[in-house]
Amino acid sequence: MFKSFRVGSLFGIPLRFDITFLLVLPVFAGVIGLQMSELVEVLNVAIGAGIDPAAVTAGYNPWVLGFIAAVGLFVGVLLHELGHAVVAIRYGYGIEAITLWLFGGIAHLVDQPEDWRHEFAIAIAGPIVSVLVGVGSYAGLVIVGSIFGAADGALFVFAYLAVLNIALAAFNMLPGFPMDGGRVLRALLARNRPFAQATQQAAEVGKWFALVLGLFGLLAFNVFMIGIAFFIYIAAAGEAQQVVTKAALEGITVRDVMTPGEDVRTMSTDESVTDLLERMLDERHTGYPVVSNGALVGIVTLSDAQRVRPEERPAMRVEDVMTRDVHTIEPDEDAMEALTRLQGNGVGRLPVVENGAIAGIVSRTDIMTALSVIQQGGIANPDERIDDARPDVPEGSTD
Repeated sequence: MFKSFRVGSLFGIPLRFDITFLLVLPVFAGVIGLQMSELVEVLNVAIGAGIDPAAVTAGYNPWVLGFIAAVGLFVGVLLHELGHAVVAIRYGYGIEAITLWLFGGIAHLVDQPEDWRHEFAIAIAGPIVSVLVGVGSYAGLVIVGSIFGAADGALFVFAYLAVLNIALAAFNMLPGFPMDGGRVLRALLARNRPFAQATQQAAEVGKWFALVLGLFGLLAFNVFMIGIAFFIYIAAAGEAQQVVTKAALEGITVRDVMTPGEDVRTMSTDESVTDLLERMLDERHTGYPVVSNGALVGIVTLSDAQRVRPEERPAMRVEDVMTRDVHTIEPDEDAMEALTRLQGNGVGRLPVVENGAIAGIVSRTDIMTALSVIQQGGIANPDERIDDARPDVPEGSTD
């Protein structure tokens, strides 16, 4: 997803809008308005909506009703995701946020449920809510039709939302992992096999589903369908890799994979930027932890030094250019947690701090090397050190 921003909260759950949601909402409204005549015909035939086409297509009615229907559709998507979130909270899982974006909505769980019963209940909750919203919209259609008679605009909105929410539930139950149906499939597979294996199998089904959906999208010249297929394929592959990585790194701590403190090269706060650049050239490093009186106080990189004009570098100190807000980790935390922080913060390395002092440094390369060794059977005991498996890089590298 792209940049998102918070717009409020529901039941204590932050609600965020992705920038793509703001772009696609008027597009949806316009498409509904342009297809108003065709939609009315389908709704009248499919569910007997009783809408007068002339009334809803007159003047600005298609665009007004299109916008209302589009907003209503995304409200249904929001309720769908809220269904997932409420059940997840019921089972004790935290929710980071619900985000509305180009392809609908996502409820971001803090932790992935590995109990198949929990995942099944959380996954099925969204489609159940969508069905209930669809049934409620149909009830609104019946009530409006029987009481108000010729309120054709309201009839259209209720009929459209009734059909679309039922369709949303049905589509989400297709086995396109990580869609709801794919998560239900994984939950059922995980009843009698390891969670990581169930994830891999569900992901393979999801990728084949994405390929078929993408092919239909190409044949129908449907860009939206192609986009959904691409998202499903990438998400399935990504989540499968994450689960497999987590399973492989189980029991491995940061201490097992980090470069130990005695091998980590640091800078002091009072060294000059010129000294920093000379050390970078000699040691072929692009970043150093900065220490003062034995404590970690920041981190300095090549980009920090490059912002200083050449004539100012001899007089400028490292403490003047370093980053003071440093992401750190403790040596006894899980290696998977280190990888999550590295990816989440967009950094290549994390200083390892113990009792305020730098105890080492861990990089993506360290963790990926450990993962490779474990997957190839090169380490049988998580307590074994894997120093011999490190790539051939300068000792204490912070790359």
